[in-house]
Amino acid sequence: MSCRPSIRVASSLVRIIHVSDCYAPRTGGIETQVGALAQAQFESGHHVAVITATPDRGNRRSSQNGEKSGVQVFRAALPLPGEIPVHPRTAHHVRRIIHDFKPDVVHVHDGVVSPFAWSALRELHRLRIPRVITVHSMWGPLAGPIHAGTGALLPWRDEQTVVTAVSQVAADSVAAAVKVDVSVLPNGIDPQLWPPVASAASPGVFRIVSVLRLAPRKRSGALLRACARVALRLAPDTSVEVRIIGDGPDRRRAQSWIDKSGLTASFSLLGRLDRAAIVQEFASADVFAQASVRESFGIAALEARTSGIPVVARAQTGTGEFITNGVNGCLAVDDDALVDALCDLGRDTQLRERMRAFNIANPPRQVWSEVEALAYEAYDRARGRG
Repeated sequence: MSCRPSIRVASSLVRIIHVSDCYAPRTGGIETQVGALAQAQFESGHHVAVITATPDRGNRRSSQNGEKSGVQVFRAALPLPGEIPVHPRTAHHVRRIIHDFKPDVVHVHDGVVSPFAWSALRELHRLRIPRVITVHSMWGPLAGPIHAGTGALLPWRDEQTVVTAVSQVAADSVAAAVKVDVSVLPNGIDPQLWPPVASAASPGVFRIVSVLRLAPRKRSGALLRACARVALRLAPDTSVEVRIIGDGPDRRRAQSWIDKSGLTASFSLLGRLDRAAIVQEFASADVFAQASVRESFGIAALEARTSGIPVVARAQTGTGEFITNGVNGCLAVDDDALVDALCDLGRDTQLRERMRAFNIANPPRQVWSEVEALAYEAYDRARGRG
C-alpha cells in the first residue's frame, strides 16, 4: 500500500508550520508522529517547518537549520532539569518565525499540559494565523478544571481554530473539557515498515509481546500481573512467554517483581529496540498485549496489527480505532477481561490465525495518505475554506 498522498490533498496549501513542545526527526526508522507527518507533507511538495522547545540529538538548543529530512526545524530550548519544554520568549520566537516563513496554517500539537504549545497558540491568535490543534493525549478528570482555567487564555473557540484529537475516545474527552467540537485526526503508519509476519505458533507455547514505556501511566505492572495470571491458568498444557520492549522509570521495579515471582526464565524486559529488532520480535509473537487505560491511540499496537498480530487491549483506549473486538483482536473492559481474552487466544490457535489472516488481508486505514488528507481538510476549515 502506498503512503503517498491521495488526490484529496489540498494542492493550494504549500506552507505549514508544526508547533510541538517535543519533537524528534526520524531516527533509525523510528519516528515521532509529528516528525513523520511533517516529513510526509514535505515529501508531498509542501514547505514545512517545525517549532519546538527540545534540543536536537547534538544537544543544540537554539538552531534554525533544515534537518537532513528537508523539514526546517526551529529550536528554542533551555537547559532545564528533565528537559522541560518551556521558554520565556516563546511568543518572540513564534512571531519572528511566522514573519519570515509566512505560513498558510500552523498545526499545534498538544498534550494535557503543553506550556510551549500554549504560549505559541496565544501568539498565533494575536497574529490571526489559522491554526489546527491536535491533542495527542487522553484527558482525564483533571483536564476539565485545567482547561477551564486556560479557556480564556487559549483560542479553543476562535473561528480560525480547528480542534482535533488522535482518536474518537480522545476527542470525546477533549470536547467534554473545553466544550468545543473535536474531530479525529489519527496517528499514522507506513505499512511498508511493518510487513506482515507469518505465524510462528509452537505447540504448547504462547508468546505475548508488548511495546511500551515502563512507567505508571502505561500500567506495565498491571500487564505483568495479568500475564502471570494467564500463565497460571494455561499451565501445564501451555507455557507462556512474555517479552516486553521498552524502558522507563518503572523498569527496575518491574524486573524486581519478575525476579521475586520466579518468572525470570519466561518473562523478559528487552529494553529499547530499533524497528528491525521489533519486527523480529513480532515475527515470533502470538499476540500483542497492553493494559494501559490512558492510551489515546496506541501506535505500537497499530504497528503490531499491521504486522498481522492479534491485539489485546483495554476497551477504554484509542486502540478501538483499528481493533474490532473478536475480529482482529480483543478489547477488554477491565483487567479480568484482559486475562480472559489472553487465555482464550492462548488456548485457541485457530482463533489467533483467523485474526492474523484478517489483519493481513485488511491493512489499517491510518496510512499517511489518509492522515495527510484529513489534516488538509482541517487546515482548509481553519482557513475558512471548508
